[in-house]
Amino acid sequence: MSRVCELTGKGPMTGNTVSHANNKSRRRFLPNLNEVTLISDVLGQSFKLRISAAALRSVDHRGGLDAFLAKAKDEELSSGALKIKKEIAKAQAAA
Repeated sequence: MSRVCELTGKGPMTGNTVSHANNKSRRRFLPNLNEVTLISDVLGQSFKLRISAAALRSVDHRGGLDAFLAKAKDEELSSGALKIKKEIAKAQAAA
C-alpha cells in the first residue's frame, strides 16, 4: 500500500533533519493518512478510502464526498476514487 492520499494525491516529501549543531541529514515527511469510510448521498453507498487528514477536512468543507469528487481533478484521484466519481456522475445524469 503506497503512502499516497486517494483523493488529493498528496504523497511523501523530502527534506533535512537539522541538528542543534546544524548538521543536516535527509529525511522523509509522510502525509497523515487515515482509513475512512465515506458515504455517497447520490449512490446511498459507503466507500473505504485511505485519505489524508487535510483531504478529510476538504471533503467536509465542500459538503460531502459527492461534491468533493465533482470538483476534483481526475489526475489527482486514485483509480478507485475515479470509478466512484464516474458512478456518481452516471447516477446524477440518470436522475
